[in-house]
Amino acid sequence: MASFNRVILVGNLTRDPDLRYTPSGMPVCEIGLAVNDRRRTPEGEWIEEATFIDVTFWAKQAEVCSQYLTKGSPILVEGRLKLDQWEQDGMKRSKLRVVGERMQMLSTRGAGGNGGGAPRSTRNESEAYGSYDDSYSQVPPQRGGGMAGNPGPSDDIPF
Repeated sequence: MASFNRVILVGNLTRDPDLRYTPSGMPVCEIGLAVNDRRRTPEGEWIEEATFIDVTFWAKQAEVCSQYLTKGSPILVEGRLKLDQWEQDGMKRSKLRVVGERMQMLSTRGAGGNGGGAPRSTRNESEAYGSYDDSYSQVPPQRGGGMAGNPGPSDDIPF
C-alpha cells in the first residue's frame, strides 16, 4: 500500500529559534510554530483557535532559521510528520513533530513589529528572504515586490 507524509503550515514563531549542534557537528534548529484557525460556531459566533507545533530543521536550513528568524516571524513550512517516542519515569511518552524540509520566510526587510525585520548578520538577500530548499545551493531572488492589484515593474502578468 502506498503512503504519503507531507505537511504544509503557515504560522508565526512562538519563540526564538534554538540552534544546537549534534556531536558530529550537524546543525539542528528547533522552532515553535503557532497556526491560527478562525471558524464560526453553530450559534454564528467567530472563534479563533491556535495550534502549537514543534518543527525541526537540519543542516543549512537550521543555520538560516537561527540567523534570520525571531519570535513572531511569519513562515511557511513544508515537511513531514515524525513521531518521537521515549520512556520517562517508567511511563511511555510520545510527541508528534514536523521535520522541516523546505521553508519560506514571509516577512520582508524593514517590516515593523515582530515580522522578522533586518537579519542578525550580513548575508545574500536572496538566501535570507527567498525560499530555501536543501536541494538547491542558492535560490534566485523573488521577482516583483508589488502587492496584489499593484504589480511591481518586473512582473509579467499574462492576463
